[in-house]
Amino acid sequence: MATDTRPKTIFLVEDNRGDIRLIQEALKSTAAPCEVVIARDGMEAMDYLHRQGEFAAATTPDLILLDLNLPKKDGREVLAEIKASDTLKHIPIIVLTTSRNEEDICKSYDLHVNCYISKSRNLAQLFKIVQGIEAFWLETATLPSTTS
Repeated sequence: MATDTRPKTIFLVEDNRGDIRLIQEALKSTAAPCEVVIARDGMEAMDYLHRQGEFAAATTPDLILLDLNLPKKDGREVLAEIKASDTLKHIPIIVLTTSRNEEDICKSYDLHVNCYISKSRNLAQLFKIVQGIEAFWLETATLPSTTS
């Protein structure tokens, strides 16, 4: 069996510029090389995933980090659309959000999110969380092929 040595792609769906920067910095210090693609709202995320418009040449991500509170299309709607799509539903999705609302947590798992993580307000803890996500999902877990 051949080992996939290509850099993994993390699709970050986040509207907060500060959080984007912190997550990118945390991922730069991880062991596995990865490319981070960013969408700043739910509509842009779905256009990217469906390769519409300017994203016609987009690649399928290996992992999605999804905020729930997004402009244009809510993260819950994005999650539901991805998991309802035969071509996208296999992509692991981690909800990474400020919400600690029990309803949000339950709804996300009802929609088949792979993991729900509340963002830490502590910078060092957020770095540790993001590095842990990368270590588990891109170095330890076996993911479906996304070559396309």
